[in-house]
Amino acid sequence: MAKLTYLEAIRQAQFDEMQRDPTVFLMGEDLVCNVFGTATGLVEAFGTERVRDTPISENGFIGAAAGAAMVGTRPIVDATISSFLYPAMDQIISIIAKSRYIYGGQARLPLVIRSCMFYGNSNAAQHSDRPYSMFMNVPGLKIIVPSNAYDALGLLRAAIRDDNPVLCFEDSTCWSGKMDVPEDPDFMIPLGCGDIKQEGSDISIIAIAGGVPLAMKAAKKLAKDGISAEVIDPRSLVPLDIALILQSVRKTGRAIVVDPAHQNCSAASEISAQIVEHAFDALRGPILRVATADTHLPFSPDIEKPLYPTVDRIIAAASQLVRSDTRMKA
Repeated sequence: MAKLTYLEAIRQAQFDEMQRDPTVFLMGEDLVCNVFGTATGLVEAFGTERVRDTPISENGFIGAAAGAAMVGTRPIVDATISSFLYPAMDQIISIIAKSRYIYGGQARLPLVIRSCMFYGNSNAAQHSDRPYSMFMNVPGLKIIVPSNAYDALGLLRAAIRDDNPVLCFEDSTCWSGKMDVPEDPDFMIPLGCGDIKQEGSDISIIAIAGGVPLAMKAAKKLAKDGISAEVIDPRSLVPLDIALILQSVRKTGRAIVVDPAHQNCSAASEISAQIVEHAFDALRGPILRVATADTHLPFSPDIEKPLYPTVDRIIAAASQLVRSDTRMKA
């Protein structure tokens, strides 16, 4: 095992896959100067033909990556901040998501688009988005949301080897987290395979991306109050491991979904709807969503930070569900 940070795990996955497969290459903005550290040593190891700095034109270079994928390479696009995906929406939605379908399976798009959700740092409205739920509504795209170094390494490797386009949303609030990861270069986590981060019996907390460490902290505090919380990390949103989520909810009878994105039409909303459709008989109370308020993010840190899910908000939601159920029994 090796101990890596979240960012180091991303770099390791890219290095290993570029070493394993000569058709894998990396492209994006500011890679040679290596702003965030995910390209450390890659230029020296593979040269500028396989580590390509691009102009500041997301529509152009993401479209170029789509073409490159169709003709037999496996591009990894570093789109830097997730808000930068918007200028390339036509390429992502009209070309990348649809080409395999409209060409009757004749075109493959083994393409990974990485982007960082750089929120909670006074980046203001135009640079603080967490837009994975928007892309969940587009058939043809797979979506991963790793919450730690172990998952980032395993999921990104699987994404690079996948023959379909995968969007990898990397949560900046998890960057500094360090943990043991396997040194096996073939270690992968299949897309669509969720994980039980902590077992419990009283309530299921399904948490996404940066919501996972918050849920783990909340679970520890809830345990002191006699509430046993099970923490589920879907790890990928498309495909979604709904079977694991339903298994947990059927065991506990209660569910909270923690989602750093905006609440309206969110991943939390979709997960809640599927629980109601498939496990309504097991529920002992309403499903609660702990998500971000439906407003643009302000520059002011004192106003911005309380808008996102917090440990206290998760604890309040869990306590509300458990106590209301107890009162009803009484």
